[in-house]
Amino acid sequence: MIAKARNVWACAECGHQSPRWLGQCPQCSQWNSLHEEVVLPSLPRKFKAETTAKSTPVKLNEISNNPLPRHSTNIIEINRLLGGGLVPGALTLVGGDPGIGKSTLMLQLSAAMAKQGLLVLYVCGEESIEQTSLRARRLGIDSDNLYLLNETEFNAIKAHVDTLSPAILVIDSIQIVYKAELASAPGSVAQVRETAAEFMHLSKGRNISTFLIGHVTKTGEIAGPRVLEHLVDTVLYFEGDRQHNYRLVRAVKNRFGPTDDVAVFQMTDKGLCEVHNPSQLFLEERSKGLIGSTVIPALEGSRALLIEAQALVTETAFSTPSRRSTGLDQNRLALLLAVLEKRLRFQMFRCDVFVSIAGGLKIQEPGIDLGILASIASSLSNKPINPDTAIIGEVGLGGEIRSVPRIESRLKECIQMGFKKIILPKRNLKGLSKELQSEIQCFGVELAEEAVHAVLN
Repeated sequence: MIAKARNVWACAECGHQSPRWLGQCPQCSQWNSLHEEVVLPSLPRKFKAETTAKSTPVKLNEISNNPLPRHSTNIIEINRLLGGGLVPGALTLVGGDPGIGKSTLMLQLSAAMAKQGLLVLYVCGEESIEQTSLRARRLGIDSDNLYLLNETEFNAIKAHVDTLSPAILVIDSIQIVYKAELASAPGSVAQVRETAAEFMHLSKGRNISTFLIGHVTKTGEIAGPRVLEHLVDTVLYFEGDRQHNYRLVRAVKNRFGPTDDVAVFQMTDKGLCEVHNPSQLFLEERSKGLIGSTVIPALEGSRALLIEAQALVTETAFSTPSRRSTGLDQNRLALLLAVLEKRLRFQMFRCDVFVSIAGGLKIQEPGIDLGILASIASSLSNKPINPDTAIIGEVGLGGEIRSVPRIESRLKECIQMGFKKIILPKRNLKGLSKELQSEIQCFGVELAEEAVHAVLN
C-alpha cells in the first residue's frame, strides 16, 4: 500500500512538528511560530547528493595527525576567523540582517579565491546575474574563474556543480533554494532542512567548500530550524548597525578553529575593508572629559577591544523609574544598579538610568561590569572620569571585584592606545609582569566602593 502525504504543523524556529495547530511551540516556547506543511512519504533514496563510496571504521592511532589542508583567502581577518584558512569540504553558514553586507563579503571572498586559480560558483538566487555583476564591477572584481548562476531549484544547481566541479560554492541564499519533490514553499522548515542536508552531503562528498547565506528573524536568529546550525561546520554572524560604517563578523561555531572570535570590517564604496586596529575605530569619536563615559578593555574571542560605555542618570517624574540599555544585557544592568544602591548607598530608586555601549556593539562578558558601574556613578555624581583611565572587573552581588581572564592582553591594548592608568581587580595584580606595570599605572581594587572612590576623586 502506497503511503499518502500528510499535513503537519512545523515550528519555524526549532522545527518541532505537531499534528494540529498550537499557539505556542511546546519545544522552544515561541508564540505563533507553527506553519502548516505537507510531509511526503519517504523515498527509497532520500538525498541525491549522497556519495556512493562505502565508509569503513579506522583505528584512531592509524589516522594521520597532519594539519588540515587550508586555502588562504587573502583576507587576513577571515583567515583568522576560520582558524587559518578555508578547509576543503567545509560547510559554512553566514547569517545577518538584510543589507548588512553578507553578499558583499561573499563576493569579495569568491574573487579572492578565484584569483588563486580556484573555480568558484556563486549561486545568486535572490538577484539576477546582471544585478550581481553590477555589484562585482563596483567592487572591482573581474575573474575568469568566477561563475554566476541564477537558479533556485536544487537539482538544477547540482547539475551545474556536476558540470563545473567548482572548489568553492556560494548559495545566496539558503531560504530561496527548494527541492521540487517537497510540496512546501521555499524558505519553509522542511525546505530549509532538506536543502541544507543536501548541500552538506554535496560538500563532504565532493570536497567542495560551501557557503550558505541565511537571513535572520526579527529576534536575531537565522531563519529556519535550529538544526540548520547543527548541520554546518562553521556559523558566522554579522553584527553591527547598518547606520554605522563598520561590521563585526563573529564565529559562533567553528569545528576547525576558535569559537566566539570576531573580525571587524569597515563598509566603504569599495566593499568591506579589514580593520586591523578596532580599538582606534571605536574610540575615534570619543569626547574626552565627558561625564558618564568610561573606556573598558573588553575581550571578544581571542582579541582585546577598547570600548566606550556611556551612562545617563536623571531624576524621574514617575513612580516607576525607567531602565534602558543598548549593547548590554538588561538583567546585568539591574544587578549593577542593585549593587550601587545596597553597597554604595546610591539612591537609584528615584532615577531613570540609560546605559549604552557606543557604536552599537553588543558585549556579553561580565568583565565590563566595573566600567558600567563607574559610568553610572559618574553620571549620578556629575563628575567626569579621567580620560586616560581604563576600568575592568567583574562585580559580585556583595560588591566585591572579581578577577577577569587574559589581563595581560587587555593591558597591552590599553598601552598601545596611550592610556596611563587602569583600575583592575586586585587579584589580577598577582603574576603581572613588572614590565607591564612600568608602562601603565595599575590600581588594584577589591570592592566596588574603592573603585568608584578612585575614579571620582
